[in-house]
Amino acid sequence: MPYVEKGMVVGLFGGSFNPPHEGHVLVADIALRRLGLDQLWWMVTPGNPLKDHRELAPLGQRIALSEAMTPDPRIKVTAFEKTLGQAYTEKTLEIVRARNTGVRFIWVMGADNLKTFDRWQNWRKIVHTFPIAVIDRPGSTLAYLSSKMARTFGYARLDEEDAMALARHSAPAWTFIHGPRSPLSSTALRDHS
Repeated sequence: MPYVEKGMVVGLFGGSFNPPHEGHVLVADIALRRLGLDQLWWMVTPGNPLKDHRELAPLGQRIALSEAMTPDPRIKVTAFEKTLGQAYTEKTLEIVRARNTGVRFIWVMGADNLKTFDRWQNWRKIVHTFPIAVIDRPGSTLAYLSSKMARTFGYARLDEEDAMALARHSAPAWTFIHGPRSPLSSTALRDHS
């Protein structure tokens, strides 16, 4: 795990990044700016349990491509889930919290993931672990109204104008952040390569 100090606000941005693209960079940049993050951990997962691994590029390649796209020194590309032997976000977040007392974490995800978030293992526990920032993605703007997570935890949603204060809230707490959107997707890039 990247080095952090007590009192820092750190975003956790996980994904396969297969391949990473400008849409991911845009989500990271918006999260850094709108949430007031000291760091954003760009967590390259060994493999998403909900996705087909046959088209998954090698982990080292996805890490190298991610590093090449993220010149901001606050973005820390990491693949510590591989070292932990974890494939499930819920377990990863438990370990992150246990090893980094005094650090305020925010789970950062693109709105495209919000639509299927309720399919993630123990998704309710994830919502109760760290505050969540959902960043708008093309075709997913209304996910914050229609997704099962949004309906279940509607009472815990902070207004977008209060996003900078999200890290000070105890989970469950989440916000949906609108902003510039990139039409790029890893699936489309793989399909056209």
